[in-house]
Amino acid sequence: MNIVLIDDEPLAMDLLERRLKELYEEACVHKFIHFDYNKNSHILYETDVIFLDIEMPGTNGLELAEKILDINSELAIVFVTAYQAYAVQAFEINALDYLLKPVEKDRLKKTLDRITSKRYDRSATSYTTDHDKSLTISVCGELSFQYSNGEKEVISWRTAKAQELFLYLLHYCGKSIHKAELIELLWPDYEPEKAYTQLYTAIYHIRRALRHYRKHLNIKNVQSGYTLQIEEAQIDIRSWESKLESAPKLELSTIELYEEIMEEYTGSYLEVNDYIWAEQERFRLSQLWAKTANQIAACYEKKHDLEKAIEWYVKICEKHPEEEQAAFQLMKIYAEVDYGVLVHYQYKRLKKALADLGLEVNNQITSWYENWEIGTMPKV
Repeated sequence: MNIVLIDDEPLAMDLLERRLKELYEEACVHKFIHFDYNKNSHILYETDVIFLDIEMPGTNGLELAEKILDINSELAIVFVTAYQAYAVQAFEINALDYLLKPVEKDRLKKTLDRITSKRYDRSATSYTTDHDKSLTISVCGELSFQYSNGEKEVISWRTAKAQELFLYLLHYCGKSIHKAELIELLWPDYEPEKAYTQLYTAIYHIRRALRHYRKHLNIKNVQSGYTLQIEEAQIDIRSWESKLESAPKLELSTIELYEEIMEEYTGSYLEVNDYIWAEQERFRLSQLWAKTANQIAACYEKKHDLEKAIEWYVKICEKHPEEEQAAFQLMKIYAEVDYGVLVHYQYKRLKKALADLGLEVNNQITSWYENWEIGTMPKV
């Protein structure tokens, strides 16, 4: 087992080395008072575990940890600290372990056993097949991940902030997002030192949560910020929009293709996550769906396939009950095929949906409905 110790206290580091050797004679231990992760990157590729002090002069252990994981995301990190209260607060990060100084032999043995167990589990599990497959990241509705011909996986995130941070980076995938922007978004009321600690912690969480997808998703430090890089993976909503943009002109001969594409829109963008920063994009994509659905319905209506036209107008009104044009067209078709009860129902539904938004039904629609209502009254 290759082990790296990083601590600004040589005596504490020597003690930890002796106890490691007592428990694991064949361990190869490298010690650093100051660790230059760029200069020593080659060591990180050959290392199994790092024992890292959390508080060192001029160095934040959490920040150093996330930079190390940038180089080798498979490394196990065990934090070492002299302050239990600080450890409990700081290491809510699903790290492999943390130890209190002075490190006790029995406690260290438990840590080494966990490390050995995780190494065995990792070597016994092969992801080669999955790595050769394309990954789909679903953001329509609930966030999930799925390899081609595989089952969907919904990740259990360590914290809600970690999930939101990942989704924000995914939202701007390929772009560098400054750390200050992320802190302003997620921890605006925190003191700077604590905010940065929370950020490094969340990044650590994300890397651990996504370790099975490391060949497809990679968070990199770029110019005082982070960028999420995607390789051989697609985001379902982006793929859906791209297919719509590249589809031929919508007409009766291509309408089935459009219907197939529209089936891929299984929910609005990040539907279950009420993030303010996602609202504009959610609205834009939702309007794109509604516009296309209206065009499909209108195409069927023009060809007098009223059954299919009704089907699509109903879909629109289900997703967007305040959509006046779709509701109006639906009312007129219902009137044409003598579904009077449904005309009443659709008008009242539209009226309520708009009232909930503090709006009134368009005068043209109201006038048409009132005239239709008069025309359907029995004569006396």
